[in-house]
Amino acid sequence: MFEFFSLGVKSASGWIVGLVAAIAIASAGIILGTILGKVVKRVLHEFEVNRVLRAQGLTLPLEEFLSATVKYVVYLVGIVWALAELGLATRIMEIFLSIIFLLLAVFVILAFKDFIPNIMAGFFLHQKGMISVGDYIRVKSVEGKVLEIDFIETRIRMKNGDVIMVPNSVLTKNEVVKLKRSR
Repeated sequence: MFEFFSLGVKSASGWIVGLVAAIAIASAGIILGTILGKVVKRVLHEFEVNRVLRAQGLTLPLEEFLSATVKYVVYLVGIVWALAELGLATRIMEIFLSIIFLLLAVFVILAFKDFIPNIMAGFFLHQKGMISVGDYIRVKSVEGKVLEIDFIETRIRMKNGDVIMVPNSVLTKNEVVKLKRSR
């Protein structure tokens, strides 16, 4: 017997049956993923997850993110199962996972490119005690009273009453002038 397209299937009719099964599995995965994604979004919306996060000061669309994640994971499982039915799953999954890991690495690097310097600057500010809560300072075009210093940013109330958050890396990279009193 010959191998049809070197997929490991011994006959054309066996390959066609495998193809039909793969299409059915992929279709079922897409339908199931869409349904589960909507169910997860509805459940999270009922618990008002986004509203609770906004009340805590976070503007993350967690409902949409989690529902999309569930949907795409089910899609992926359906596609992998369909490819396994054709005998292609291993090679394609190796390529797919390599791409996913590469993209994740890029996203992590981009996500932390500003975060890590601000954390390090926050440690530096706390260790050196260069400024403290209640000080009046000027850095770049910002002038006002220091309200809070945390590890990522420093909150400053400007003389017009506005509160501005200055990343700690800005305070360590620029000239900071301590003023004697509010102007």
